[in-house]
Amino acid sequence: MTTTEDDVPVGALLRGWRNRARLSQLELALRADSSARHISFIETGRARPSPEMVRRLAEHLDVPVRERNALLLAAGYAPHYPETPLTSPALSPLRAGLERMVAAYEPYPALVVDGTYEVLAANRGIALLLSGVAPELLEPPQNAMRITLHPDGLAPRIRNFAEWRGHLLEQMERQLALVRSAPLRALYEEVSAYPTPPPPPVRDEAPAPPADAGPGCPFALPMVIEYEGRVLSFFSTIATFNTPMDVTVSELAVETFLPASPETAKDLQLLMP
Repeated sequence: MTTTEDDVPVGALLRGWRNRARLSQLELALRADSSARHISFIETGRARPSPEMVRRLAEHLDVPVRERNALLLAAGYAPHYPETPLTSPALSPLRAGLERMVAAYEPYPALVVDGTYEVLAANRGIALLLSGVAPELLEPPQNAMRITLHPDGLAPRIRNFAEWRGHLLEQMERQLALVRSAPLRALYEEVSAYPTPPPPPVRDEAPAPPADAGPGCPFALPMVIEYEGRVLSFFSTIATFNTPMDVTVSELAVETFLPASPETAKDLQLLMP
C-alpha cells in the first residue's frame, strides 16, 4: 500500500487493499452488490470500474479517504473527496467544536492532531505536562511526536519511555501502511532516529495497575510521566470522525488521556482546580 508509483493500475491497487482486508473476491462482491467475476475483471484490468464502483469498493475495504482519491485517479477519474484547509471558514464550526471538546475534558489532558501529528488544539491539561519542554519544540507548528520523543521534550520525564516510544512508533508504522504520505514518512524517520535519553531516577514507585487489570499486566499501556515530584499515569484514547467526506477531516484525531490511577486523578484536580 505504500508504493509511490503513479502508474499502478487501479485493479492492482484494489487487489492489494482486498488482500489486506483478507477478503475473497466473492466476499467483496457480496458486500458491494457485485459479482466475483466483475471483481476479477476489475483486478486484472479487463474491466474499468465506474467512479461509483471505485468508491463503493473502497468503502467496503475501509480504504482511507486520501487513498480513495488515489484509487479514483488510478482509474482515470477526478478525485471525489475535497481536502479543505483547516483554516477555511467552511471548517470554522468544526474547529470551534473541537476546541470546546478538549476544554471540556479538563483537568484531564486532551489535544487534536492532524495526519502528521501537528497539534491543532490542546487544553490546559496538555499545557501542564509540557512544563520544562525546550522552547523551540513549542514553537508553532507544534508536533506531538516531536514533543513526546525528543530528548529535550517529554522523553526524559516518561518513566516507561522505551515501551511508550515503541507504542508510538508502531502507531506511525500502521498509518504508513495505509497512506502514502511523504511528510509522515519523513517525520517517522526523524523521530525514530532520536537518541534515547537515560531513564529518570526513580524516587518512588509508579502507580500499580488497576486491581481488575489482570495478573501483573494492565489492560492498556499507560504513559507514566513525572511532573514536579509527582508521578502521573495516563491511559490514552484516540477518537476519529465517522464517515468523513473530506480528506482533512478524515485525518483529524482527538487524543485524550484518562488517569490510570486514583492518585493521578487527585493530583490533576489539585493542579488544575
